[in-house]
This record gives sequence, C-alpha cells and structure tokens, in this order.
Amino acid sequence: MDIGEVAKKAKVTTATLRFYEEKGLIKSIGRQGLRRQYGKQVIDQLALISLGRAAGFSLNEIAAMFRQDGKPELDRKKLKDKAEQLEQMAKRLHFISQGLEHAAVCPAENHMECPTFQKFLKAAIAGEYQPTKL
Repeated sequence: MDIGEVAKKAKVTTATLRFYEEKGLIKSIGRQGLRRQYGKQVIDQLALISLGRAAGFSLNEIAAMFRQDGKPELDRKKLKDKAEQLEQMAKRLHFISQGLEHAAVCPAENHMECPTFQKFLKAAIAGEYQPTKL
C-alpha cells in the first residue's frame, strides 16, 4: 500500500506516517516512484499506536512495545499499570463531574454557602477524588 492509502485507511495524515517512521514506530518496505510503500501489517501497527496514545502512553513507550520486525510485544505489567492509572483518572473525573453537575443546579444563592459544594471543595483539596453522593 502506498502512503496515501495507508493514511486514508488509518485516518492519519501522511506527515504523521513520516513522523512515525522517523521515530521508528513503523517502517516502509520501499518506494514506488516518490511514494513510500507499506506492508499490510502497518494498519494493525497504527491501530496499536492510536490505542496506546489514547491510553496515555508516550511515543517512546509505544515504540518499546514493538520488536525490531514491527510485531507487537506487549508488556502485560505495563498494560495493567496503565489500566489502573486510567481507572483512577476515571474516578477523579467522575467525582469532578458530580461536583460540577451539582454546582450547575445548586439552589444556593452563592455556591460557597452550599454545604454540598463545601464538602466537594474539602474533598478536592484533600485529594479525595472518590465518587460519592455529594
């Protein structure tokens, strides 16, 4: 597949493909004229890169997940650790969402006078981002 086909299938730009190639994340298999050519496995590699980025892995961390031949070699402990980090982040975001939702409908004239909002602020300053019934 040429670079344009790959970009279209993977929904990335050709500049992104060239950047990933410079970083060693993917490899072209040659050129046809001026256009880089890639093997079919590059789509799976790009899907893993996309998933890794969405999960918060750095490009260097993602690069370490591929062997020299481009096949993935996933470190299960790193995956588990990242899953736990994402779970904690999801809990914090849910807590913050609860507080914001309450503030949006709070009947108090001033949010700072609202006991529920005060409870939210105290929990936030203490770093206690656990979803609760506010």
